[in-house]
Amino acid sequence: MIHAENERSTACTLRGDAYALSLVHCWSHLRRRFVKLARNTKSPISEAAVRQIATLYAVEATVRGMTPQARLAARQQYSTPIIAALKPRFEKQLSMISSGSKLAEDIRYGLAHWEGLTRFLGDGRLELDTNPVENAIRPVCLTRKNALFAGHEIGAENWALLSSVVATCRLNDVNPVAYLAETLEAIINGHPQSQIEELMPWRFWKTSSPNP
Repeated sequence: MIHAENERSTACTLRGDAYALSLVHCWSHLRRRFVKLARNTKSPISEAAVRQIATLYAVEATVRGMTPQARLAARQQYSTPIIAALKPRFEKQLSMISSGSKLAEDIRYGLAHWEGLTRFLGDGRLELDTNPVENAIRPVCLTRKNALFAGHEIGAENWALLSSVVATCRLNDVNPVAYLAETLEAIINGHPQSQIEELMPWRFWKTSSPNP
């Protein structure tokens, strides 16, 4: 899965026959469009769209931290009817407004990316947006900007790997220092490679210590 704002934001080249890739689009980016328009124009349609999208986020708030299976079940029960009503509403509204308006542009954006926007309904692992990841990588980007360069390619790879581990810990409310200490100790003590999944941050016992 590739989670992105739109196709243009994922400019990359992928080769190989073994992988099926699916593009997942970000509800937060669509919401921002309607929020901005509602704020600037007081458009009732935009304000209604913001409220409708908020109901999707309300469902997500109730299942945050649950297993993918539980999240999927809740989405199918509560989010699917919201989505089912939202698309025809957008299509009807689009036929009633000026095609050159900013509102029409925003609605067309949503409809054009509908498949990617609704992919979360079939996979409990997916999020509605990329906000947690964007927030997690912001310190990494600032460090990269301040450091300007790495002394060696291998050093850069190691820094990127460690940054990914720390960011994943924080996304899962795990203390990175405690995680690294216990995980490295487990590896040194011979933790079997076939059970490496047990050492992932999201499987780690959440400590009460504050994140550094």
